[in-house]
Amino acid sequence: MNYRHAYHAGNFADVIKHIILTRIILYLQRKDQAFRVVDTHAGVGRYDLHGTEAGKTGEWQSGIGRMLDTKFDANVADLIKPYLHIVRAENTDGAIRHYPGSPMIVRHLLRRQDRLSALELHPYDAKMLAALFESDVQVRVIPLDGWLALGAHLPPKEKRGLILVDPPFEVAGEFDRMVEGLIKAYKRFSGGTYALWYPVKDLPEIKRFVSALHATGIPKILRTELMIRGPSQEPRLDGSGMIIVNPPFTLEAELRTLLPALSKVLSDGQNAGFLLDWIRGEQVGA
Repeated sequence: MNYRHAYHAGNFADVIKHIILTRIILYLQRKDQAFRVVDTHAGVGRYDLHGTEAGKTGEWQSGIGRMLDTKFDANVADLIKPYLHIVRAENTDGAIRHYPGSPMIVRHLLRRQDRLSALELHPYDAKMLAALFESDVQVRVIPLDGWLALGAHLPPKEKRGLILVDPPFEVAGEFDRMVEGLIKAYKRFSGGTYALWYPVKDLPEIKRFVSALHATGIPKILRTELMIRGPSQEPRLDGSGMIIVNPPFTLEAELRTLLPALSKVLSDGQNAGFLLDWIRGEQVGA
């Protein structure tokens, strides 16, 4: 599966992933102490939805396109307002043309004391990302394999933060790399929050992934999945999953409010739905 960001910018998976990202950072803002976000697979930072890649798939139209056209009830609207505000800030003429990737969403939410480390291995994407944040003292763009960040770049000097792991799933073994990377990172920075994105496509592989996460013994592992349709016969992206380690204590309740509404709006067929559960609870061994 090729999930290189440019082809799928603004699709349903980006919507739920970036709403969760926004909610986590807003929680980190509750304390005055500085935090750092480490984005291990950062992409180019901003995407032209009318460009060659995103224009070829048009997936944004059934993702962020639907979100901007939907009137949500008050509770849901309050939770997604910060995310939609960022998207609209990237499209000042009112029309939807550009979609902010995770580094840009993070940048909108950084306070003066906070920092972002954005890693990107793809040479062209890394060059574009560096140009986007040129002279920005709060953002460090590093042309490096993001998997290496889970060892070499942790713990951050701020001692607080979020590590976002959002690989393209272009090669086999990404689920194994996630588990291995989390184990390594957690040993160095057990107090950090980790958000690990994965595609809902190969259900047996996901089951094995969840079992491996449970076997790590790491406590406080929350799992959420948003499925826009039931399992497909042919290989295709049926849903978007995220593992959150050390989630904000508010996040589970927020997701219980958000997921039913998002499932309804982003649905692309029968048997759409969502999942929210704990792989491990508060205590090691739980």
